[in-house]
Amino acid sequence: MQPPTLHVRRPAWVEDFQAFIMRGNVVDLAVGIIIGAAFTTIVNSLVKDVFNPLIGLVLGGIDFSNIFVTLKGQPQPTLAAAQAAGAVTLNVGVFLNAVIQFLIVAFVVFWIVRVLNRLYRHPPAPAEPAPPPPQEVLLTEIRDLLAARATPLPPAR
Repeated sequence: MQPPTLHVRRPAWVEDFQAFIMRGNVVDLAVGIIIGAAFTTIVNSLVKDVFNPLIGLVLGGIDFSNIFVTLKGQPQPTLAAAQAAGAVTLNVGVFLNAVIQFLIVAFVVFWIVRVLNRLYRHPPAPAEPAPPPPQEVLLTEIRDLLAARATPLPPAR
């Protein structure tokens, strides 16, 4: 003899949630976020380790991350030292790094979209509709002439 089985009914919202999660655009969004996070790491390194040293070299050895204004507290030679001392700082260089990073990301996304648009094969434009056959044109003209010649019926009394 088998023990009785206990059937637990799932709430209706569980099925709705499962259907929502399995939609293609939700999965695509999740994949895009994951790839975007990985791409951000690459861009951060590109800005911090490649572009900023080159720009700093061209501008005379300026390190952007250490461009800051001390608003309150003792002035320090570096941003890290000022933050460690508890000074209130206006971090102009960190903002410049963020702007440069944004421009690089925007430029790369622009080129990716441009290349993908060229690779995507657009469907051919629909052909012009064929002109109607001459018989149809004549019948249309006859119909229009008859409609123009028809005299309206007198109003009913």
